[in-house]
Amino acid sequence: QVQLVESGGGLVQAGGSLRLSCAASGRTFSRFAMGWFRQAPGNKREFVATIAWSTGDTSYSKSVAGRFTISRDNAKNTGYLQMNSLKPEDTAVYYCAATRSWTVLPGDYDVWGQGTQVTVSS
Repeated sequence: QVQLVESGGGLVQAGGSLRLSCAASGRTFSRFAMGWFRQAPGNKREFVATIAWSTGDTSYSKSVAGRFTISRDNAKNTGYLQMNSLKPEDTAVYYCAATRSWTVLPGDYDVWGQGTQVTVSS
């Protein structure tokens, strides 16, 4: 069983930065990749970024590419999402999730954290 716990959300002004963390515990070796998703009120859950635990390969959505950076610390079993140049439209609940495959589809992720709120004021 893999458990994920996010932290680092908060309120920030447009143009500012935040770093989210996702601490993993349990059988983390059983998962291939970790992803970040977000969901704003009334919207579907949206892919943000993903990283392969072993290789560090990454993939980003077009809306965040160049502004957000996903990374991981294998020794700490922790993933990160560094968010720079934040915009009001980045406001959402951010979730980390784990998957056994290389995918951007939320339905392919089988372990989810509880989410952390990110609010960007204009």
